[in-house]
Amino acid sequence: MARWRDGHGSLLIHPDDGGAPLTVPLEIAASYRARTRGLLGRDAVEGAMLLSPAGSVHTFGMRIPVDVAYLDRRLTVIAVRTMPPGRLGLPRLRSRHVLEASAGAMAGWGLRAGVRVGVEPAAH
Repeated sequence: MARWRDGHGSLLIHPDDGGAPLTVPLEIAASYRARTRGLLGRDAVEGAMLLSPAGSVHTFGMRIPVDVAYLDRRLTVIAVRTMPPGRLGLPRLRSRHVLEASAGAMAGWGLRAGVRVGVEPAAH
């Protein structure tokens, strides 16, 4: 699995029926500094944010509730949780990456345990 750099790209959510993937705007936080900052101080999320590497997250200092999806090394969703501000998420044993989005967004995208996603970084 390639290592990503901080920046933007697209999240590809592959449906179970084998149809065309859903494309969602993605912000990639791969450096320690970007992962630490995450969504702190934001009132909204445009699409999703990928924290990589990451095994758990917290919502201390966040203004909005967020959906959190834990991904394994093959980018398969292990679990999806909605977290209100001021919470500490439990670490997931096989989690290597974490996706964050506005609360309720992931259900609308069909993102749930077992779904595989893809990441396409924007061309520089």
